[in-house]
Amino acid sequence: MTPAFRLAAALAAAFCLASPALAQTAAEPAGAGAEDSATPTADFLFVQTSGGMAYSADQNRLTLDHVSPVTLFFTDRPERIAGNMSTSAFVPFWSEGSDSFLSDPPNADLSILEDGTLHQVVVELHDPVLEGDQLHYTVEILSGDMPELADNASLFIDIIGMPLTPVSFAGVDRRAYRRAVFR
Repeated sequence: MTPAFRLAAALAAAFCLASPALAQTAAEPAGAGAEDSATPTADFLFVQTSGGMAYSADQNRLTLDHVSPVTLFFTDRPERIAGNMSTSAFVPFWSEGSDSFLSDPPNADLSILEDGTLHQVVVELHDPVLEGDQLHYTVEILSGDMPELADNASLFIDIIGMPLTPVSFAGVDRRAYRRAVFR
């Protein structure tokens, strides 16, 4: 088993273990009724990986250093949609729509594999800022102990519901992301 495979398996296991901590009760989004209530939606989760992380407790600021230029997204059953988008496109996407992350900040699991031990911190994310290969978030720690520095950090970001209609803005973007090859 290669080290990369072990890391991927550990991160997948961490996400499965963190899922209950990230679960949120579904609530009717603000502005419900503005769209057709029969419009199907999908709950998208996002994954961002980085070469390292730093945390400034006095600013409540999490920095993902050497963040991947690609943010992964996927859904659970029954849609089973998976794809990627550029991390630079993810940041402005944060505030789009009436049920955006800006209006309802997501929980996320920060998973760090260090010396064969998995460390997890559940946070609420706010205000993403991308500067070069550093992605900054203001965070509220919900559980776990946040290290000041660590290598190889992955951030598993909780769901956002988006319509599946092909003519919706989200539907058009989603098709483009699914078909896009990162350049």
